Amino acid sequence: MNDLVRQHTALSDTDLEWLHLLVSEWQLLSDLSFADLVLWVPTRDGTRYVSVAQMRPNTGPTSYQDDMVGHLVPRGRRPLLDAALDEGRIVREGDPEWREEVPVRVESIPVRREGRILGVIARNTNLLTVRTPSRLELTYLQSASDLAQMIAAGSFPFPGQQVDMDASPRVGDGLIRLDADGVVQYASPNGLSAYHRLGLASDLVGHNLGETTAELAPSRGPVDEALVKVASGYAPREFEVEGAGGVIQLRAIPLKPKGVRIGSLVLLRDVTELRRRERELITKDATIREIHHRVKNNLQTVAALLRLQARRMDSERGREALNEAVRRVGSIAIVHETLSQNLDERVEFDEIADRVIAMVAEISPGKVTCRRTGRFGILDAEVATPLSMVLTEVLQNALEHAFTVAEHGTVEVSAVRGGSPAEGRLLITVTDDGRGLPEGFDPQRAGNLGLQIVRTLVEGELGGTFGMVPAPVRGTQVVLDIPVRNDK
Repeated sequence: MNDLVRQHTALSDTDLEWLHLLVSEWQLLSDLSFADLVLWVPTRDGTRYVSVAQMRPNTGPTSYQDDMVGHLVPRGRRPLLDAALDEGRIVREGDPEWREEVPVRVESIPVRREGRILGVIARNTNLLTVRTPSRLELTYLQSASDLAQMIAAGSFPFPGQQVDMDASPRVGDGLIRLDADGVVQYASPNGLSAYHRLGLASDLVGHNLGETTAELAPSRGPVDEALVKVASGYAPREFEVEGAGGVIQLRAIPLKPKGVRIGSLVLLRDVTELRRRERELITKDATIREIHHRVKNNLQTVAALLRLQARRMDSERGREALNEAVRRVGSIAIVHETLSQNLDERVEFDEIADRVIAMVAEISPGKVTCRRTGRFGILDAEVATPLSMVLTEVLQNALEHAFTVAEHGTVEVSAVRGGSPAEGRLLITVTDDGRGLPEGFDPQRAGNLGLQIVRTLVEGELGGTFGMVPAPVRGTQVVLDIPVRNDK
């Protein structure tokens, strides 16, 4: 719609926003009318109309099999559009049109904003299945007529009240028509069933909806008065009511076809099962986060015990082995701490990498600087946990063996994401400018326990590759290539 309006018309950005607001709401008008809607806007030179949006009803057969958006029609070919635009009124005159042996009644509704006519809605009703309307259909049509008059007067849609139609109740979910005092004139079967779910034992017709709703909802003191007002349809609002037996979502739409409120339209939907599933998911998420939190606490306790044991060791090698174990346990604890703060089993690994780098840097024998470049991005928990251990071992190995106690140096961790969403890759390089690899060293066969852990985790658990080669200038470079998801 943006492209068509800017290419063919002289409407301003604020006018375009109003049309977007209208289009976000007009599924309601289409369903109440049992009709297709096409929004026509006059072109910049005033000689033609361009169709910028189209809506088909969920409550009846369509009048258009083809997509009408983008069509240009000369002025004069559709007299009803001309009359609605020029006179600023709803035009219903004329005989039905025949389209592919289907009679179609056409009406034109001017779209007004701040006294100006921006365009015209063509309402097209398929008359092939016309029959004697029921009470429900008559209520739908009367409500559609009221909304059409509000559009023509510029009082609908409501400014600042853009609605998410995917989440809001629809016409078929349940409908209640109120008079000016909030008394129910008509309730559709679905609407009545929703109130029965709340605990209503009688009919709704003839009862004040606000008072009835407040009685069914749990007592909340002064809030009851506000609930009475909202449920009576005095203002355009969406809200939920929870009773003993269920939860219903309501949307109130005041009807002011001639500038004065004559009543309200209340759309409602039974969302009891939806809210029950959401609560179950929230409980499940909270349980998972609590588990991660407790695992983190237990790992930190283990690390503290190992650290305490290391201080009591007389053997230097034994003390160092326990300190390495402390760092390995600590890297896993960092991942679980991050997972305990998330709603899903995915983590932003850059924060974890920075904490691992800071933790391992504490063992630096000299004045060695550790830094990170690039982004690891978001990783699944089953990747993040072993990768944190791999990063710990590689950094620990670099700091222990690349530099002497008095040496200055740098260790850089670089991360690059690439590949497709289905087959993403994470390339990690850890480069130091230390003494380099010993002559004849084979990282795939030789090495200490740390390198054995790295090979096992990278190749076995992560399904990636591990390499250790001389750095381009000086020192050693470790290269890790790991498959990851790139969809987030």
